[in-house]
Amino acid sequence: MEPSFYDQVYEIVRLIPKGRVTSYGAIAKSLGAGGSSRLVGYAMNNAHGIVPKIPAHRVVNRNGLLTGKFHFATPDLMQELLENEGLIIKEDKIQNFKTHFWDPAQEL
Repeated sequence: MEPSFYDQVYEIVRLIPKGRVTSYGAIAKSLGAGGSSRLVGYAMNNAHGIVPKIPAHRVVNRNGLLTGKFHFATPDLMQELLENEGLIIKEDKIQNFKTHFWDPAQEL
């Protein structure tokens, strides 16, 4: 049986290295579904509690904004997790975003 779209998203997200981030759109594009970034967002919303764990905090919008932060246990948890990995966040935006960006289409 072929993995579901969500399972494919989770497989990619688990590969994002610590201290790196990617975007919803980059994941969708790498799966051949370029217009499905919102669906990747829905997958991230459903990722909590899945084993093995999904590092959903490493998925942000195309501008480096922490748009998914309200789907975590606390509104600050996403930022705290990213800062623990060495990223600098100001006003919900990753600083030096391009330096930390991980593109699954090029990395996989």
